[in-house]
Amino acid sequence: MPPTPPVSAADDFVLQLAVERGLLGTGQVEAARSVVAEHTDLSVPAPRVLEVLVGQGVLNARRVAELLAGEFGMPMAPDLGAVRVTGDTLELVPRAVALRYRLLPLARGAHTLRVAIADPLDTDGVDALGHMLKLAIEPLVATAEEITAAIDRFYGKDANSIDELLNDLAVGGAGGDASAVTTEASAAANVSDTETDAPIIKLVHQIILEAIQRRASDIHLEPLEKRFRVRYRIDGVLLEVENPPKRLQLSIISRLKIMANISIAEKRIPQDGRIQIVMNGRQLDLRVSSLPTAHGESIVMRILDKEGLQLGLPELGFLSDDAATFEKLITLPDGILLVTGPTGSGKTTTLYGCLHYINKPDRKIITVEDPVEYQLNGINQVPVRADVGMTFASALRAMLRQAPNIVMVGEIRDLETAEIAINASLTGHMVFSTLHTNDAPSAVTRLIDIGVKPFLVSTSLRATMAQRLVRKICAKCKRPCIPTPQELRALNINPAQAATASFASGEGCAECNATGYRGRMGIFEIFVVNEELQRMIYEHAGSAALRDKARALGMRTMREDGARKVTAGLTTIEEVVSITVGDAS
Repeated sequence: MPPTPPVSAADDFVLQLAVERGLLGTGQVEAARSVVAEHTDLSVPAPRVLEVLVGQGVLNARRVAELLAGEFGMPMAPDLGAVRVTGDTLELVPRAVALRYRLLPLARGAHTLRVAIADPLDTDGVDALGHMLKLAIEPLVATAEEITAAIDRFYGKDANSIDELLNDLAVGGAGGDASAVTTEASAAANVSDTETDAPIIKLVHQIILEAIQRRASDIHLEPLEKRFRVRYRIDGVLLEVENPPKRLQLSIISRLKIMANISIAEKRIPQDGRIQIVMNGRQLDLRVSSLPTAHGESIVMRILDKEGLQLGLPELGFLSDDAATFEKLITLPDGILLVTGPTGSGKTTTLYGCLHYINKPDRKIITVEDPVEYQLNGINQVPVRADVGMTFASALRAMLRQAPNIVMVGEIRDLETAEIAINASLTGHMVFSTLHTNDAPSAVTRLIDIGVKPFLVSTSLRATMAQRLVRKICAKCKRPCIPTPQELRALNINPAQAATASFASGEGCAECNATGYRGRMGIFEIFVVNEELQRMIYEHAGSAALRDKARALGMRTMREDGARKVTAGLTTIEEVVSITVGDAS
């Protein structure tokens, strides 16, 4: 029989405590010791008994941490996957010290430092840190796995791990590899050779990679007076992340401009470019915009993922009845369909979703866009280039000579474009486009205000749809909730509806950055033009009259559609009310 393997005093204390609290049986401990005793590979360190029990699922690492915290009267650390630690706090504790003692600095007070630790029995790390910093250390307990993951996230992984990540991030196009940073480019940008070396390339790739992993739609790099701010837009909300040192601002911007095939010598005018990357087999486009500011060039990168264009109507946010209505509208043989809303409300994504749905080999589809954000297979896409006379109107006029079945105009901005689009719809084409109006009926008066004759609008317009984006409740931390009477009144939810509703909210977790929301969906207002509404448009009725008539015919407002999604447990009352604040219905 093999000898009983040694157990450290700390492990022995935890095991004894777990047995006393009923979390373990003595038989399970002996079985784990036998597994350790049978370890014969001297090239690999023998596992600890605790590691075996956790690996077998007999013990939960978080439960062990809670047990120790309770025994020593220490608070538990918050979910380290969701916390944010400032750069000033991280600078207090070097990465090597954090790894050696398996701890993570969380927040600094006037004379204190809160630190997450894995082992309350190991006081050496806390004592050494307090002596080194001359601060009172306030320890909080977390699992070793959480602390290790957080150290990698905040301090960055070692060089080998970074290289492994870079293998998954293949940069295409101009400036794709490190050799693209030439001596001439460095001189033009006033960047030293050391700054344009591999560390800058890795840092830029890490910024992009982290944004993609966190589902960001935009990356904002903003030069301020004393710092270089980096923010990600996640689910429509800007979140500031760890800022690079101000001294690296010029190097980072130059690297991005080279990758986007933008002139690094020109810093006085706005510039646009594009970066193509492949990550884990997914091809992503980054649309890069450079804008001169008082403290340097501001860079915004829009992350364009083609997979988002292949969503069905339910994934876009349509409930079954609205999906059926919209499917009928987008498959009509002719007419014009307008999607309205402010910038960032998802109009383009919805239109691309429509094109993906109706894109069949027997149909010719042509789009005119400014710019072409997504390149779609099987669709002819024309970019607007005003500098050479290729405007929306001129492109649309030329497109009609290509005999298309379906035409998409990125945006109707003037009378000429509107008239050509409407005439196209009257001559057997189905036309999709967007307008900037607050609600669906207002699109009618907007067209008339820019000069389109009412009889043309009434004859060609099939429907308009206004939309907004609301955040969805995180599925991982979703919990039932009971709204207050004031919240119910805000959305006109009556007691009968509330009794059968599935109200929910998110508690906040690592998956959703502690916000309680993950992902977004649309809320819609579909204004379908029938004979009665055609007559009212022809008679130059105002948007208020059109809205009242449409409501009488069954049109739901965006707030009412949002209320349906609240009662279904998809989003929250606060989210819908904040997005539809102008909807008084």
